[in-house]
Amino acid sequence: MGASVIGQSLPRIDAQAKVTGQAKYPGDFYMEGMLHAKVVWSEHPHARVRRIDTSQAEAYPGVVAVLTYKDVPVNEYGINIMDQPVLVAEGDKVRWVGDRIAIVVAESERIAEAARRLVEVDYEPLPVVDDSREAMRPDTPLVHEEKGTNVLERFKIRKGDVEAGFARADVIVEGYYVTPWVEHAYLQPDAGLGYIDEEGRVTVVAAAQWAHDDLRQIAHLLDLPEDCVREIVPAVGGAFGGREDMFIQHLLALCTYRLQRPVKMVFSREETVCRTGKRHPFYMRYKTGATRDGKLTALETELISDAGAYASTSTVVMTNATTFAAGPYVMPNAKIDGCTVYTNNAVGMAIRGFGATQAAVAYELQMDKLAEALGMDPVEFRLKNLFEDGSIAVTGHPMPPGVGIKETLRQAALAAGWYKKEDGHWVRPERPAPVEGKLRGVGVACSYKNVGYSMGFDDKSTAVVELSLDESRQVETAVVKIAASEVGQGVHTALAQIAAETLGIGMERVDIALVDTAGVPDGGSCSASRHTYMSGNAVMAACQLAREKWCAALRAERGKTHIEARYTFHGRHARPTTPFDPETGMCDPHISYGYATQIALVEVDAETGEVGLLKLYSAHDVGRAVNPQMIKGQIGGGVQMGEGYALMEEYIQQKGVVRTRKLSEYFIPTVLDMPREIVPIIVEVPDPTGPYGATGVGEMTTLPTAPAIISAIHDATGVWIEELPATAEKVLMGMREK
Repeated sequence: MGASVIGQSLPRIDAQAKVTGQAKYPGDFYMEGMLHAKVVWSEHPHARVRRIDTSQAEAYPGVVAVLTYKDVPVNEYGINIMDQPVLVAEGDKVRWVGDRIAIVVAESERIAEAARRLVEVDYEPLPVVDDSREAMRPDTPLVHEEKGTNVLERFKIRKGDVEAGFARADVIVEGYYVTPWVEHAYLQPDAGLGYIDEEGRVTVVAAAQWAHDDLRQIAHLLDLPEDCVREIVPAVGGAFGGREDMFIQHLLALCTYRLQRPVKMVFSREETVCRTGKRHPFYMRYKTGATRDGKLTALETELISDAGAYASTSTVVMTNATTFAAGPYVMPNAKIDGCTVYTNNAVGMAIRGFGATQAAVAYELQMDKLAEALGMDPVEFRLKNLFEDGSIAVTGHPMPPGVGIKETLRQAALAAGWYKKEDGHWVRPERPAPVEGKLRGVGVACSYKNVGYSMGFDDKSTAVVELSLDESRQVETAVVKIAASEVGQGVHTALAQIAAETLGIGMERVDIALVDTAGVPDGGSCSASRHTYMSGNAVMAACQLAREKWCAALRAERGKTHIEARYTFHGRHARPTTPFDPETGMCDPHISYGYATQIALVEVDAETGEVGLLKLYSAHDVGRAVNPQMIKGQIGGGVQMGEGYALMEEYIQQKGVVRTRKLSEYFIPTVLDMPREIVPIIVEVPDPTGPYGATGVGEMTTLPTAPAIISAIHDATGVWIEELPATAEKVLMGMREK
């Protein structure tokens, strides 16, 4: 049997194909005789569509068809709630600028581009709802009249006696925190190819995070059985949550279904920026109390998110934010209200952190304010309140074994220069001295997030393992079939390592099959930092079954030369979850968790307010590190997104009209903005239910970055920035006011 590969920094199995250009992305696919499609987008964020005239476009030489709502068998889709039209009908409304009126299909991309400008649409403009707080008022125009309110959904948690908790507090701090819209900014613009395969199935090649769920939605809107639809996911140029909703797959499927010919569609970068979903902005009011000795007593908070025009994943994003609103701290009394609201802005959707990112900004700045008010070291204050195994969370459940949050803080603090005195008190390093008019400060932030789908959802992942044996009945190849989308995070490499470890063979003998719904079982979504845990458990169990069959073949005189094993791992079998109690919010919400601490060293220009991130310590409890080098890569990428969130990223809309129209108008950190040094710290506190103890790390690497940076800015300047991003202008104005 082979040597252990778990814990080894082995090269990614897709690295060579990607760096040599051999890997094919959706935009690289071509078929003889294929057509090209372009979308006619809404010209208004909110308007009634009176009439659609496609006659001029249809008459344009080279145009094959102009599809409208009349061509859609069932004109609705949606990842959670089917509240989105595929193409907006006459008499219906456009609700944001990403709504589609028609699709022009032509012999060339150039012809399709020219012809789509000839589609005439008569609109009746309607009042635009652009602020989620104002949208909650009873006199505000409705985005969805049939709902009777702009409030999509509310959630609440009631734990203990909040008034008594505040009465017992010696210090109470408050804050009102605002986080912005954020663009995913993945490298590969939306693109894909649709065709009818050899078995007559409507087939789509596209970037996706959950191909089987796309299948469900496409089959519904085409009014076809699911086995008549197929989706293939090749190499994906980034996702970060942005490929979870469909923005191109269903359009390709419709074109192919109607025309029975191959159809290619490629969005321009401007279309990707302006016509796809974004991270929800949050408005968060916080009030938190603590005793003189540093123990938390009570929390009262209200969270409001802007869902945009359609539901997408807004309800579950707010569910997550609500469950994580108190942070990884023991909070004996809490009153938490979460609300997500329809507007005519961009659709709010999944993006790295999924509601936990926004909440972390608020609860960590509250921890800093409390520590400062008590005159207590921020590390020591946190350690007094952080979870341990069995701690009771804000939703009333005991934290399951494998809680590593204190260890991440301890290791990060020691690496950053803190030390613990003999009397048990923690002492921070000397505050960095100003350098040539630049102030320096250090900030700490902790966070945690769920691994796997939550709140009673039956999260599951299915793997098939096929072993080919040679004449001596040794394994020649092991093919792992599981529809776990590789969107850049390295999941296929991690699953290959788990398979090789379980089978006791070398990595070179393991192949991961292409994600193709026609022959690969459903691995669930590439989200919730779940694949290492969920799909890893499925692959491990399938390999264990295959190994048992292999051992039986070795014992037999005439053993098999081909072995197949299948296993479906259900998260509920490891740790059942439950939804909110409607009155109290008490529940056991999540299967497993990942924990993180980051400590940031920043430099603030006293004259301009510009902030530079000099160094960042990033400690993550991953349960068990399957591939340490990939984790370090995730830390680098996560820190970049978190730094952008803290300092510069903001997707701007005014009255529902996009002002950040191009990637050049949306600021993301470049290599020149990144910290001069990132210190990755891998902490391993195994989860007994994870494959070899592993949990997940993908989203956790972003969660603490922004609050750590904002905390460091305060340490340097004395200014609290409560509205992200902390641009130079905001920091400078804060210093002047102070």
